Amino acid sequence: MGTLYAISGVTGMTGSELVRQILSDKSATHHVIGFDNFYASSIETVKDCLSDERFEFFEYDLNSTSQMTDFESRVNVLKQGFDQTVYINCAAVVHTEHFYRVYETFDTNVTGMNAFLQQALRVGADKFINCSTSEVYSMNSWNENGGVREDDFLTLSDAEHSQRTSYAVGKLLTEFFIKDAVDAGKIKGCSIRFANVYSKNERYPKHIIPFIINSFKNNGKVVLLENSRKNRRTFLNNFDSCSAVLALAATDSALDGTVYNVATDEEITIIELAKKCAAKMGITQPVIEFSGYRESDPERRLLSTEKIRTRTGWKPAVDLDKGLDECIENYLKSTETE
Repeated sequence: MGTLYAISGVTGMTGSELVRQILSDKSATHHVIGFDNFYASSIETVKDCLSDERFEFFEYDLNSTSQMTDFESRVNVLKQGFDQTVYINCAAVVHTEHFYRVYETFDTNVTGMNAFLQQALRVGADKFINCSTSEVYSMNSWNENGGVREDDFLTLSDAEHSQRTSYAVGKLLTEFFIKDAVDAGKIKGCSIRFANVYSKNERYPKHIIPFIINSFKNNGKVVLLENSRKNRRTFLNNFDSCSAVLALAATDSALDGTVYNVATDEEITIIELAKKCAAKMGITQPVIEFSGYRESDPERRLLSTEKIRTRTGWKPAVDLDKGLDECIENYLKSTETE
């Protein structure tokens, strides 16, 4: 028998790619049951998986008690036919524009996540993977020794400075929920702090890479925040972020309730990123303008991935050049077919 995966936010960027990777082995007997409310996604992201009988989708809301009761009942029935049940929480209010909406982020990222964890405990799930964020590092997102480590002290921006920190604090709290459950012997699990994740399949061009590509494609220029004049980031392809989730889920010894950074070492300035995208699109003299400013935005975000590499053997497979080529090809193709 295989593994039953219960996934929240299953049509989002992370959830949808997880479905594809789990089902990629046609001989495997794994099964995925997932739900989403399409807050920032669409059924289109998993349309290639809907005909697979190993995947069940429900248009449910994480914050709906009745819908989650029904989902729990379905898991209870299904789990009898599998060796183990793994819960993966991908539901989150993730776009930067929502970071400042305190009640939205709290309801889904904190209350909703805890309710999903409690459901996992009630059904007797074997493992719980909590997708957190590198936003928890806030104003201490890099150091001189190759990136911040999971056990480094956090330096958060305060409430007087920016509401954005509420998102980071909420996600940080979910990590304590997991640690408490694991320490109490109730379940195996961990939390993952992802770096800036991007995907060729993002439906809405709100994250920086699809935003840059679509801006050049549609407007012939890109308008960046003033922060971009000095900001540097690493970018993690969605294929790699999801392979990390599954690598951790498959490594029982790593599921000790702690946190894992998942990132790459390819640091690049936002301006150089825009120029690289432009060059790949055949734009020799890209127009880059600046407008607006974002509070509590660290100049760098560089994470150490030594812990996950050592404990699971995971490493990223898609470098930035390849990932950008895939994104650009996909977005230009979508224009041609519209």
